Amino acid sequence: MAGLARVTLGAPGVYHEPPAPFQALTGVRMDVCAFVGVAPRGPARVPVVGPFGDKVWPDDVPCVEAERPSLRSVAVRVDSWDQYRRLYGSFEGAGLLPFAVASFFEQGGRRAYVVRIVHDYGPGHAGDRPGVASAAFQDLAGGGGVPVKLWARNEGVWGNSLRARLSFTTTPLTPQSMIGGELVLFPTDPLSAGSLLRISYADMTRELRMVTYVDVKPPASGLGLVKVATLDGALRPNAVQAELVEGTLDLDDGDRRYPRRERHEHLGLGFGHPRWAANVLCYESELVFPDLAWSLGQLNPVDVTLLPAQTGAWTGGADLSAQIDPQDFFDSQWVPGDEDPAAGVHALLQVDEVAMLVAPDLYSPDPVRPVEDVANPATLAGKDFERCLQVPPPPPAPPDVPDLIGLRLNPQIPADLETISELQLKLVDVAEQASLVALLDVPPRLHPRQILAWRARFDSTYAACYHPWLKVVQTEDLQLAPSARRVQTPPPVPPGALVDVNPSAVAAGVIANREWLYGVPFGPANELTQWVIDVVETVSPANHDRLHQAAINVYLKERDGVRLTAARTLSHDPAYRQLSVRRLMTMLVRVLDREMQFLVFEPNNGALRSYVEVMLDSFLRRLYAAGAFKGANETEAFFVRADDSLNPAWVSDQGQLIVEIGVAPAEPLEFIVLRINRDGDGTLRVEGRSA
Repeated sequence: MAGLARVTLGAPGVYHEPPAPFQALTGVRMDVCAFVGVAPRGPARVPVVGPFGDKVWPDDVPCVEAERPSLRSVAVRVDSWDQYRRLYGSFEGAGLLPFAVASFFEQGGRRAYVVRIVHDYGPGHAGDRPGVASAAFQDLAGGGGVPVKLWARNEGVWGNSLRARLSFTTTPLTPQSMIGGELVLFPTDPLSAGSLLRISYADMTRELRMVTYVDVKPPASGLGLVKVATLDGALRPNAVQAELVEGTLDLDDGDRRYPRRERHEHLGLGFGHPRWAANVLCYESELVFPDLAWSLGQLNPVDVTLLPAQTGAWTGGADLSAQIDPQDFFDSQWVPGDEDPAAGVHALLQVDEVAMLVAPDLYSPDPVRPVEDVANPATLAGKDFERCLQVPPPPPAPPDVPDLIGLRLNPQIPADLETISELQLKLVDVAEQASLVALLDVPPRLHPRQILAWRARFDSTYAACYHPWLKVVQTEDLQLAPSARRVQTPPPVPPGALVDVNPSAVAAGVIANREWLYGVPFGPANELTQWVIDVVETVSPANHDRLHQAAINVYLKERDGVRLTAARTLSHDPAYRQLSVRRLMTMLVRVLDREMQFLVFEPNNGALRSYVEVMLDSFLRRLYAAGAFKGANETEAFFVRADDSLNPAWVSDQGQLIVEIGVAPAEPLEFIVLRINRDGDGTLRVEGRSA
């Protein structure tokens, strides 16, 4: 290889090939959206593994260790609706989060990060495990006879349907000797500390013994090596056979529609085993955690027949979403520059690839419930004129889903509207910290004057807002449009109920799909939405004109469907009026920050500066060719400078390299003005210009 040609070879050995520097800059994904909201299940209060603050928790001890902290919120990547549903459940919860994520993928989105919000009970809540289901194994005991208890992975009523079954398998061993409290085996025998053995005797009796220590050493004869296993007690005379006992744990969440099942095989039954059951559940299971009481001990079957053990009824799972309040969406302990994992929306500060942020449950204007029945109504009308008949009553409505009482804010109440605005401003502040765009929802049921007053509070290039809220169908039979292609016409409305969903979630999917098809420079607007049935409020042409000039992105109901008509930011700076400009500049910053780290410790000389100029010039040329910049030629579109005037000797002596980059982003065309002139001879001439 070319790299090896630069290495001077001596004696045989392994030599490091110097890594080649970046020869060209590449783009980064800007279609990834983060969703922060309330779900009936999903990762939350996750134990910390690794460094946290000034401590490090290793991954070779159970994650339920008493002093180990937990993360109230974590950002989890999902690449499809099915993956989201497996982790966070479906539409049965109290929040709009599932509808928002489903709408994102329906519009053509391909990757999202989800942060589940749960209530912050303050320090010391971990031992209480509020709302988390649990159950104990029957016919199984831990060290010292403690119950072998399992906990659901996270809070919610879903945990009450869990089932667990622990069965056992045996593998015969070939010991060279079994004397006293030791077994001497061949070095290749699969035995380690924490292994459970079943010993058979010549009198047809059997007993269970735990291996406490394993050592590989030369035998008494001095030839070769043997494995010596020390047991937790002395064996009786006439031991004739030893079997290795391993566990197999089967888990089932009991969901009839979308079941989740796990099988964990070759489990060790004692602490210290490479696959100790408690550790495996901590780091491999998505359904359960082990209880601390037995996680540092061992598992003891009730008898030597090794009958399977099952858990009893799971209890304690509860939906606690009503306790969530708006402050749970943020981490009050976070300060700028803090590198420790944070909670709420601040958990996204450690995810580099997120470019958009949607918080569908930041506040709850109404309960999430079917608001309109679109099934065919019952009718007894016929062709003959007859006496009216009594129409049978409709079937009883399904029970309402849990309500987000703690998040209930009515935008028509001035105090609540003020609170909503403050929460959204905090969301924008986090977006600015993370250099991503917060997509906001205009509060529903506001008069146009109220909307304009609400909008006046925002001035950020990292925020965009959308109006009005949209109606989608609530049905488990909804088939999402494949992300590889788009449905050109809205599908027929299936039986079900219409639910009001956040317009920002649909916009996030439109933005993601638009970037995937055409790239960041092209404005994510003038697009028909998919699987959106109607708008909650109809915007008149006159109001649309006023709202558009105020940088409020409006959905309009048209003959072909619901269309997103604009893509503006909430910035008063004309240079960042268009969302595509903000996203383009963010992409440039991310590319330069991530792909030019190799410049660190390079000598600041003319060769390095020339190399950087060539690399940046090549990257910007490709963007210019793709239509990202305006200008008749490349000179008018961008420039790169890294000359001696920017890098005098005193700058180089301080270990700095200064490069100036200037670009002229292309703005999407919003208006085409047509002027009709009639000449004196009666002919008409139409002239067009952009605006």
